[in-house]
Amino acid sequence: MTVNEIFSAPIFLAPMAGVTDSAFRSIVRELTDEKPLMFAEMVSCNGIHFRNDKTLAMLQTLEEERPIAIQLFGSNPEICAEAAKFVEDLGTATVIDFNLGCPAPKIVKNGEGSALMKNPKLVGEIFSAIRKATTLPISAKIRLGFDEEHLNAVEIAKILEDSGVDFIAVHGRTRQQFYSGTANWEEIAKVKAAIKIPVIANGDVKDFDSLDKILDVTKADGVMVGRAAQGNPFIIGRLLEYFKTGKKNPPPILAEKVRVMRRHFDKLIELKGEGVAIREMRSHAAWYTKGLQGGAEFRNKFNCAANVDDFKKIFSLIEN
Repeated sequence: MTVNEIFSAPIFLAPMAGVTDSAFRSIVRELTDEKPLMFAEMVSCNGIHFRNDKTLAMLQTLEEERPIAIQLFGSNPEICAEAAKFVEDLGTATVIDFNLGCPAPKIVKNGEGSALMKNPKLVGEIFSAIRKATTLPISAKIRLGFDEEHLNAVEIAKILEDSGVDFIAVHGRTRQQFYSGTANWEEIAKVKAAIKIPVIANGDVKDFDSLDKILDVTKADGVMVGRAAQGNPFIIGRLLEYFKTGKKNPPPILAEKVRVMRRHFDKLIELKGEGVAIREMRSHAAWYTKGLQGGAEFRNKFNCAANVDDFKKIFSLIEN
């Protein structure tokens, strides 16, 4: 898949740890007429290096969820390159993505994720090594900088471009902000103006109006949707349809929302077994029911649900 083909459907599902697993990506794909590239949860390069079973399981994808970008994270250039080659050899990835934006303390403590924004030299070494190791398109997800005093996204973006990266996604917040405050789209615009490779704008895109505004401000080539997709797998298809045709499809009716919740739960059971599915669906159900009448009561019921039948009864209650 060429970069031009990737950007023919430029509304992308962001990689979110614990959210955008294979089950969720499959649901998004079922609800989207076109096939935009989706980004999988980030996977540890060290985990691949040591052949960690849990890590290797995260690399398994379904035919129906592709095209897909496998996102890696790490800090050792040699190990990162080895991981990229390993992923390419699996034969399922469309793009190798690399994380320079994760703000999680345990990731930053190891000098990975957004901590790499503080080390431009190492960023260049990592991506030069990855570029030599794989023939797949390479992308990177970055933030504006580590904090407000170090807004170096333009510097990092130029290093990425010079290292052979094919496109980048920019989250309009610093690591210091985590997900608080408002995304700074003007800073994303500076990145777009500074480099020639495509730029994906990320941060606070949640509806048709915000899609229009972020594209107008940043002049980006595409948009990445993150938290607005939690409990709302419909959003990628709706935004893509609007981007392509201007048509503002309405939000799903309650019956459709419940149908998709059931489908999502079944997919989790199929892929991960009942125990894990019940635990993980509690979080997804909280997002699905946000804003619904009686949503707080439903969330309490989901948290107390002990088995598959309990979940199915709650789905029926919501529907009725």
